[in-house]
Amino acid sequence: MDTRPPLPASTPLIDPFARAISYLRVSVTDRCDFRCVYCMSENMTFLPKADLLTLEELDRLCSAFVGMGVQKLRITGGEPLVRKGIMTFFRAMSRHLDSGALKELTLTTNGSQLRKHAAELAECGVRRINVSLDTLDEAKFADITRWGRLAQVLDGITAAKDAGLRVKINAVALKGFNEDEQFSLTDWCAREGHDLTWIEVMPMGDLGNENRLDQYWALSDLRARYADRFTVTDLPDRTGGPARYVRLEETGQRIGFITPLTHNFCESCNRVRLTCTGELYMCLGQEDMADLRAPLRASPDDAALEQAIRAAIARKPKGHDFDYSRQSVAGKVGGQMSRHMSHTGG
Repeated sequence: MDTRPPLPASTPLIDPFARAISYLRVSVTDRCDFRCVYCMSENMTFLPKADLLTLEELDRLCSAFVGMGVQKLRITGGEPLVRKGIMTFFRAMSRHLDSGALKELTLTTNGSQLRKHAAELAECGVRRINVSLDTLDEAKFADITRWGRLAQVLDGITAAKDAGLRVKINAVALKGFNEDEQFSLTDWCAREGHDLTWIEVMPMGDLGNENRLDQYWALSDLRARYADRFTVTDLPDRTGGPARYVRLEETGQRIGFITPLTHNFCESCNRVRLTCTGELYMCLGQEDMADLRAPLRASPDDAALEQAIRAAIARKPKGHDFDYSRQSVAGKVGGQMSRHMSHTGG
């Protein structure tokens, strides 16, 4: 038993590899109004609402992390804006921006609810958002999201721009699906003033008929295509996430690449992920997690909660375990996480 006195709450969170944990991604719901083929099964079984942390509990948890040095808070889901009352949570988190303890409050969204919420998000201190958008083709968009409507998302992006929010487009690179849209999507982002980040499809969850190996498009190939058409300059930019950036000199725009498979980005990892049920995943690509809901609910005092957070950070691994190359005899992909991306948070 550890008999050492607990560290003060203000002591920074440092993992075993001397990485300061300053970035928390929080899934506020596992529900979504889309069923994207690389994220969810079409017929999902969602968590009982009673299992979810209340908005007040999410506030308390996030506030504990902010008190321990987290400076960037990204709200995710599922689709975070479908959670009932979610704007009360954003308003509550804005107090940490006002105090200066939190440097950035942001979210990742599918864009479907932005027309409704963009102005209030800006009022809460959100300055930039990530919108997941893999295609500008209406039929293909309906196919990949199963339930989504492209016009609604594009209208939401317009509302976000009108509210003064900076928009970054996140596109999952999918072989045989949006390879032919690499440059049309890039050109659209240039015209609209959006940064663009490409993401390699990750081995998360059982998606039924979807074969991850068939979907996988290495971003090294995508980057080489840019180099054939543009002068590509590597940038030192870091935004607190795993993306590496280049500039296309002819357009001046910034393009990001998140490459968990062709390039392991773990050496600078400063983030952990909190699920809507209070599970803390120290690494997206590992199954190990810590239950923070139990200490949260055990006492109104945060001492046990803070101790549990520090104990979890002490188990943060050096790197993830994503790997498409490992095949079992049955043909199943090794290095694949059993949980859905919507469970952990996008």
